[in-house]
Amino acid sequence: MSPPGPIAISGPRRPPAHSVGGHVRAAGLFLVAMIFVAGFAYPLALTGIAEVLDPHAAGGSLLYHNGTLVGSSLVAQNLSRPYLFWERPSLTDYSFLNGSPSPPGPSDPALRALINETLGWMRAYGNLTVNATVPIWWAAPSASSMDPDLVPEAVLVQIPRVAVATNLSIADLQSFVNKHIVTSVVPYFGISYVDVLELDLALLPLIGR
Repeated sequence: MSPPGPIAISGPRRPPAHSVGGHVRAAGLFLVAMIFVAGFAYPLALTGIAEVLDPHAAGGSLLYHNGTLVGSSLVAQNLSRPYLFWERPSLTDYSFLNGSPSPPGPSDPALRALINETLGWMRAYGNLTVNATVPIWWAAPSASSMDPDLVPEAVLVQIPRVAVATNLSIADLQSFVNKHIVTSVVPYFGISYVDVLELDLALLPLIGR
């Protein structure tokens, strides 16, 4: 009698093991796909949506004066003319190229030096009266040193200097600043602020500049 032949076993077959080359190709294709989606498709889609919903913000919130581009409402500038409202102090001289060091803390001598320098500027231009209070937001830098916004108190304290330099009354300037205060959309969340660059651009026509 001849020995029995091999027995055929039915059922799913074990798939062959993938090669290293197959894994490399799959990883490469996945990387290319993610670069395309995250680096091109997603930003373009968001930009397109933003252009429809808010074209001004999508374009960088650019500001113009007499047809000339002067900056962005998102970036502070070195506004040192006596007839303008001033921004917060900057540790980078309002430049992106200088980088932003860590802001000095409450006990850091650098903060005291910066505040004294700021107060010196205010005194030089007749901004301070006896027992005047200067909000810390105006005398100290922001975390980025490029924050264009100030709390209303830090803008209102500058009115005496601007009034002297422009011959506008303090009452008129107070009303002018109050009209440019941005309040939180949701009550009790966030703080009110004034974009200083936008404020100054609105002021220039009033003083003939």
